[in-house]
Amino acid sequence: MKKIEKRSLFCLLLAGLLALGLGVFTFRFFVQGSQWASFPANRHLYADGGLSRGRVLDRNGQVLVQTAEGRRQYHDSWAVRLGTMHAVGDAQGRVGSGVQTRFAGKLAGYNPITGVNGGGQDLTLTLDAQLCAAAYSALDGRRGTVGIYNYKTGEILCMVSSPSFDPQNPPEIRDDDPAYEGVFVNRLLGASVVPGSIFKAVTTAAAIDVVPDLFQRTFRCEGRIEIGGAQITCSQAHGDLTIGQAFTKSCNCVYGQLAVEIGAEELEKRCREFGLTESFSVDGAPVARGSFVFDETDPGALAWSGVGQGQDLVNPCSMMVFMGAAANGGQAARPQLLLSAATEGGWKTHWYRTKSAGRMMSQATADQLAQMMRDNVVDSYGEGNLAGLELCAKSGTAENGGETPHAWFAGFLRSEEYPFAFIVLVENSGSGSRVAGAVAKKTLAAATGR
Repeated sequence: MKKIEKRSLFCLLLAGLLALGLGVFTFRFFVQGSQWASFPANRHLYADGGLSRGRVLDRNGQVLVQTAEGRRQYHDSWAVRLGTMHAVGDAQGRVGSGVQTRFAGKLAGYNPITGVNGGGQDLTLTLDAQLCAAAYSALDGRRGTVGIYNYKTGEILCMVSSPSFDPQNPPEIRDDDPAYEGVFVNRLLGASVVPGSIFKAVTTAAAIDVVPDLFQRTFRCEGRIEIGGAQITCSQAHGDLTIGQAFTKSCNCVYGQLAVEIGAEELEKRCREFGLTESFSVDGAPVARGSFVFDETDPGALAWSGVGQGQDLVNPCSMMVFMGAAANGGQAARPQLLLSAATEGGWKTHWYRTKSAGRMMSQATADQLAQMMRDNVVDSYGEGNLAGLELCAKSGTAENGGETPHAWFAGFLRSEEYPFAFIVLVENSGSGSRVAGAVAKKTLAAATGR
């Protein structure tokens, strides 16, 4: 009798394990089935070294890649191919951020009921192909990135990373070739770079909340100031400044003092609330976290951190979303790239839905920061051919270990018709306002038809 009971318990245990295994398999089948079906070893889906099904289109219906005559064919324009390569991806899957890699199952036409059928699906991206081409041309072969997105809806209109390569005719890329340094990295999503003075927008937002008499005070800049044994220097002695003037003149001395007054704990808290140190993804592609070292015991290092130097590292996409929040009353939409997906027969399998990035700052703080950035354009940079679009911006020239500084330009348009936030990084190229600002204005002009 005892032997029968033991055998019964053993059989029940085996049955339980079988049911558990079946449950795990069923769950993974529905969650990961598309990945299994689109595995590169599947000869039904891959040919000529790449995925052989499905099309990728931009928001205007331009075909960015499709299969024709047995191989993947990309857009006719060389500039479009290079400008959209990091978003679309290459046939070999070396660019991990590309939709051909991340959405291979959707492109193949997989669904868990019928498996892979037909000729695959059409994926329509939020990108404007011609805008990406214009941004790539504006970078003019220099390493960097350009991002533009709609801060109300989250649609990414421009995602360009340089260097790039032609996916239609991929070159042999050696690891030690300086022309292709970091070519497989989508710099908008995957890079973290010292921000320079664009970080003063972050310090300003923190100061608005923490320093009660910020807009009534007058600051003094003698061209240099010693804080905690460190020399904080400016390009010139600015004299007496309001906070608005200090922002426009990008005064390191004032912002070094502000950082110490705000304190390490508050700066760290604000960077977290502003999303600069938090992880998120753009349709499954991870966005690199920024990192900052705010040390209360080292006032000199803390001062340089408030200026945007020291050990500060910021991700371009995260900073673009922060700019979107400043433009949109303190909260912005989460960036997205996939607009829709549909079968060959026209049945939609994906619908776009705006996702909030959450509240990053109060309405009052956002409005004050936005106005300071607007004043900065009017008093310092000029608007060029973007007059009437309420351009608000901050430049940054980020020192880079003795090499030529990185050039940054970040901001947004306060326009109902064009609610765009943007980020431009041009690595090792010098002045932020002159170099990155010129790239931004050319790209925004293309985005708004100016």
